[in-house]
Amino acid sequence: MQISGATALVTGSNRGLGRHFATQLLERGAAKVYATARRPETVDIPGATVLRLDITDPASIAAAREAAPDVNLLINNAGVGTAASLVTGDLDDLRHEMETHFWGTLGVIRAFAPGLADGAMLNVLSALSWFALLGVTGHSTAKAAEWGLTNNVRVELAGQKTQVTALHLGTVDTDLTAFMDGPKGDPADAVRAGLDGLEAGRTEVLADEWTTKIKASLAGDPFMVAGW
Repeated sequence: MQISGATALVTGSNRGLGRHFATQLLERGAAKVYATARRPETVDIPGATVLRLDITDPASIAAAREAAPDVNLLINNAGVGTAASLVTGDLDDLRHEMETHFWGTLGVIRAFAPGLADGAMLNVLSALSWFALLGVTGHSTAKAAEWGLTNNVRVELAGQKTQVTALHLGTVDTDLTAFMDGPKGDPADAVRAGLDGLEAGRTEVLADEWTTKIKASLAGDPFMVAGW
């Protein structure tokens, strides 16, 4: 997939990784970038075409698809983080995680897939797709579901030659991780790695050393993956 000349749509473009995606796509020569958010008035990216898109609302997805029929590169970035636990957490929060990361992402894919023939999509996933960690078990479960979704959609869309790239990353410094302590990566670097991998035709991109170590540990005991 060549970004130069492409028409891209980025979900969750008003801040964090999404804002970096939209900006870097424009810098790399994308012909048009649809920068979407639930509140489009919060998007301020020079050169982008701003659209309203709530990925948990089928009517909003349909409206965005009608407004952007020329998309051939889809960046599924929109996400939430509720910190809900599976056993004791609020079920509404857990459903919100799944509605966003699984059902919402799937809804966007289904809407835009016909236009992605000979095009591409990149799904923003997480090292949390691969291990359990107290405090984010609901989020981890939803990202694991999105990982499975990504792998299976790749198979389904292979016949129309749609490249599907998964971007896995560790903790980066965005509003979503503001409550967390510890070292955080630069979101611009993670996005750059994802777009480099996309242009190189890779099916999976590991954006940082920590994520690479987590992926390599999967052959071992799952209880040891997070280093307990």
